[in-house]
Amino acid sequence: MPMPALLGRRARAVGAASGAALALLFAFTAAAADAPAQREAPAPSITVESAAPLAGAALRDALRRGGYVLYMRHAATDFGQNDDAMTSFDDCSKQRNLTDAGRGEAREVGEAIARLKIPIGAVLASPYCRTLETARLAFGRATASNDVRGGPANPPDAERYVRLRALLSTTPPPGANDVIVSHGNPFFAVAGAPYLAEGEIAVVAPRGARGFVVVARVTKDGWNALGR
Repeated sequence: MPMPALLGRRARAVGAASGAALALLFAFTAAAADAPAQREAPAPSITVESAAPLAGAALRDALRRGGYVLYMRHAATDFGQNDDAMTSFDDCSKQRNLTDAGRGEAREVGEAIARLKIPIGAVLASPYCRTLETARLAFGRATASNDVRGGPANPPDAERYVRLRALLSTTPPPGANDVIVSHGNPFFAVAGAPYLAEGEIAVVAPRGARGFVVVARVTKDGWNALGR
């Protein structure tokens, strides 16, 4: 075949392949644009500003308006048990679990919050049995989330709690307060002392890219005082 004809055929083939590749790329881009947008929370540092603490009726009224994140450490557990032999989050027999007193505490906290007419939005829980059970007894529901799972108080990996920090820094939808039921260590790692007691709740004011502020801590038996 003459050289000019051969070059022309190769040029047409390359052009067709390039056109097909561009068409495929365009189709992929269009499909991605049509996909539902994912709500991404910011990934800020630890608290970067201070705020006046809230207590009593002022705290109750603020929570009724919504816009906070309630971080709850699970209720009372049996320290004669431990998680050393765990093979999965689903096997509660190899974990430290709630005591009967702890189950009662979780119910009482939830009932007190309901009596105060504090609106609750999303409820996330660490996938351990004691945290999921606490959340379900207190708030009637829970979504297990690895973003809020337990871990060391001083993690060697600086990124270990980046998603937890992001969740604490993300403002809930209007008129609601989101809940995280987890452990003492993660909150100590991102917010510092004092360490949360079992059943205690830290009230967190999200600040978006600026982080978050702890504006109150309410013990397991402190909620009724907010109604006076």
